[in-house]
Amino acid sequence: MNIMLRIAAVSLSALLLSACAGTQEMPRSDAPAAEPQARPELTRDELYIAYVERVARRRGIHVMWVNPPQKRLAGTE
Repeated sequence: MNIMLRIAAVSLSALLLSACAGTQEMPRSDAPAAEPQARPELTRDELYIAYVERVARRRGIHVMWVNPPQKRLAGTE
């Protein structure tokens, strides 16, 4: 009987914890994502991107740029 009581207590605890885990609200946006504003004084650093991708390709690594490196244009400071 003691074993049945332990099993019931553990099962009830697991049930209560799993029920609480699903009650958090996830932030969600129904609006379409706005296009990022291009800053005219910045441009993609194509030479650096090509260098990193070439080295990665030699090593068998796939590079996915999330935020590609930017460089400032001359004379915009």
